[in-house]
Amino acid sequence: MDSTSNPLTSWRDGATRQAIVDFIDALATGPDAMPVAERIAVFDNDGTLWAEKPMPVELHYVVGKWAAAARADPTLADQQPYMSAVTGDLSWLGNALDQQYAGDDSDLKILLAALLSTTLDESVDDYQSAVAAFYREAKHLTLGRAYSSTVYQPMIELLRYLEAHDFTCYIVSGGDRDFMRPMTLDYYGISPERVIGSAVGLRYDAGSNDIRYGADFGFLDDGPEKPARIWSRIGRRPVLAAGNSNGDIPMLRYVQKHPRSLSLLVHHDDDTDRGDQPYDKGAEEALRIAEASHFTVISVMNDWTSVFPAAPSDESRRGTSQDGT
Repeated sequence: MDSTSNPLTSWRDGATRQAIVDFIDALATGPDAMPVAERIAVFDNDGTLWAEKPMPVELHYVVGKWAAAARADPTLADQQPYMSAVTGDLSWLGNALDQQYAGDDSDLKILLAALLSTTLDESVDDYQSAVAAFYREAKHLTLGRAYSSTVYQPMIELLRYLEAHDFTCYIVSGGDRDFMRPMTLDYYGISPERVIGSAVGLRYDAGSNDIRYGADFGFLDDGPEKPARIWSRIGRRPVLAAGNSNGDIPMLRYVQKHPRSLSLLVHHDDDTDRGDQPYDKGAEEALRIAEASHFTVISVMNDWTSVFPAAPSDESRRGTSQDGT
């Protein structure tokens, strides 16, 4: 498909699609075209570029690691979040994330400590190999699809349309940077060096000549940290930002200080059977201020004619357990 002559084919004709096309075309063509170096676009990942329900993909991977740790040390099974991983009752994890969205980090701190334990002293190369294997085998927990086919097809088309107009696109996510890097090129066409995310502290191990993970977070790339990380990594203010949650508000507002900008907010309002679970939790504030903040709201129900790409014909023959094995 020629993304210039036939753009955004999974988008329904309407005000949202037209606003996007008009914005991109105005910046890329004509006497007022923006210099190519300034054409920067940033995208959140979970819930913006791919499905994040019933749980973020990274959490699916980590739950498997916790279950394995509890099998090796049964005493862990009596404490969270290992208890959730062993029993399959993930309500505690969901509540911890919901509390974090509401400003209560108490359970999140427990979750993060367990998360750090899964990579402690592991080399970055070994972690990349393990995550890549997970992506090859694991399926979405409710859709039964490989994660490669739970990307949002309309957003993939938007990435291609931007690139066809000489934009450089980055991922700016609260998710783990190194968990995203093994798949972003294949899934989104975005190379690893253009992935900005949360990160565990790193150290150089002279004995093995490896980079290894430490016991502390380097930073959590969410909320006001997103604009700071954008500037730190890119050195330019983007002109387009896309997100879906309250944690994306600072990023969506950051681009707006540029005299020509577009802030996109994905609203998961599709209550049909197309597979995208409708939800507002975690996005209540972003949706409440969207109109006053001049965010362009993308309705999954009304603006997208399809949600996911067609599944590979042989996908039904692939299988995995919840822990990705």
